[in-house]
Amino acid sequence: MLTQLQITSAKPRAKPYNMADAQGLVLVVQTNGSKLWRFRYRYGGRQKTLYLGPWPSISLADAREKCREARKSVSAGLDPVLEKKRAKITARFAVATTFRDVALEWIAKCEREGRAEVTIDKMRWLLAMAYPPIGSHPINAISPTEALAVLRKVEGTGRYESARRMRSVLSRVFRYGIATARCDRDVAADLRGALTTPRTTHHAAITDPAEVGILLKTLDGYMGQRVPLMALRLSPHLFVRPGELRQAEWSEIDFDKAVWSIPIEKMKMRRPHRVPLSRQALAMLEELREMSGHRVYLFPCMGSPRRPMSENGVNQALRRLGYETGEMTAHGFRAMAATLLNEMGQWNPDAIERQLAHQEASSMRRAYARGEYWDERVRMMQHWSDYLDGLRDAADGPRPQKAAGDIPKARKSRAGRPCGRSRK
Repeated sequence: MLTQLQITSAKPRAKPYNMADAQGLVLVVQTNGSKLWRFRYRYGGRQKTLYLGPWPSISLADAREKCREARKSVSAGLDPVLEKKRAKITARFAVATTFRDVALEWIAKCEREGRAEVTIDKMRWLLAMAYPPIGSHPINAISPTEALAVLRKVEGTGRYESARRMRSVLSRVFRYGIATARCDRDVAADLRGALTTPRTTHHAAITDPAEVGILLKTLDGYMGQRVPLMALRLSPHLFVRPGELRQAEWSEIDFDKAVWSIPIEKMKMRRPHRVPLSRQALAMLEELREMSGHRVYLFPCMGSPRRPMSENGVNQALRRLGYETGEMTAHGFRAMAATLLNEMGQWNPDAIERQLAHQEASSMRRAYARGEYWDERVRMMQHWSDYLDGLRDAADGPRPQKAAGDIPKARKSRAGRPCGRSRK
């Protein structure tokens, strides 16, 4: 067995050499004079080495104690090298254990994965309401009662849908905490059924062909700003989600191929989407290009052209035209198209669903229904624009527009700005 004197007096040589102690513990003397403790053992029929640390930081007594602990692990069927790696991983993640730390880390992960900025903003907004009561608590120490109290506070303001979404976001943070060894339970999952279920409300939409014609004819006499007007005129022909429309960029439009390609990060269902452009849509885009073609966005914010127009721009234009919230919304153009196209009976329902960028509820059906029905969608979109033109031409007359003073002011974004946040 080694003595302190032997260790102290050991001199470096031309090559590293070992000084054996007992039961697999050795001291390796390096050519530069440094001395390292190692424990050699057999595990699973293989010779392995565990690095214990340098001398004199690790004394002879400390090295023997570490060696005894490692032998106990081997006797218990554990590999000391693997256990050391696990301990390092646990220690690295244990540095940030509060709910806020884990939540911020999860948000950063979502950003790296390319989640839509509007989605990230909503998650940040929901989590910000949870930080004051539980943000500084160790995530593994948060109880279901504490999480429920956070949700009840939001629910108490009547925001039932926000409370429901917050529970989902909290659950994802806890699951990330489990995956990164900061907690061992998703307490938010225990709260399913504890919150008030919000009543399902559908976006108001005009689906009567005659009323659609009146709406389209009313657009011709719009007396507001030109950019919102163009967004409003294009909405029925494209019937994409309002957020996808207002964030459209000129680089995404291919005039030669008559296609608008929406990248994955802007899509709700996290898959890229293509919109065939009818002759009417192309003509309107050419008209719009004269107004904003030198900008990034098709529909730039009037006050800050580097950002897209307000998320409420199309709805405000509809109000100016005399359409109340319960009659028609920007999102309602999707329901309008879905209803009337299906009633025509000449288009494959799956082709309509693909054009709406919907995702199958059934995972089994999603696995098999992968066709894009592109050729049929191209024909359908041209037919749809022609059909809209016919409805407009057959309409009796436009609705009277509202005076500017009769229209409610646009709701500001959560950041306090009237226009959307730029991606650039």
